[in-house]
Amino acid sequence: MSRKHKAEQREVLPDPRYQDIVVTKFVNALMMGGKKSTAEKIFYGALEIVEGKLQEEPLKIFKKALSNVKPAVEVKSRRIGGATYQIPVEVRPARRQSLAIRWLRDYARGRNRKTMMEKLAEEIMDAAENRGGAVKKREDVYKMAEANKAFAHLKW
Repeated sequence: MSRKHKAEQREVLPDPRYQDIVVTKFVNALMMGGKKSTAEKIFYGALEIVEGKLQEEPLKIFKKALSNVKPAVEVKSRRIGGATYQIPVEVRPARRQSLAIRWLRDYARGRNRKTMMEKLAEEIMDAAENRGGAVKKREDVYKMAEANKAFAHLKW
């Protein structure tokens, strides 16, 4: 981390199909080895599966899933006098979004299905209905923050 100035935030262009910046960020997170076209095929295929199963607008379901996964608080470690405390802090909006994207991607990869399209589609549908691995992760983070609420006064 530079001490001289804050790191510049790169501008992300909207995706070609939905003209949405969040979709581009998700595709970039999904991408492995620089293969963006493959990541786009996986994402758009997953949204088509979601649309086929739920008969609703897939982008709306994706946005709902992301908002259900976004955490409001998390814990940060702080070392004070030889002891390390887990201190609950509020999450910045940009970090909130990136955590939600990362958790959706990681828990979709961990599912038991044949293709990544199917795994991602199921994780998105589950997250939209407030269940699944990514939502459980958010709940676990909330529980940790709640358990360490006593150390909230040590915030810096």
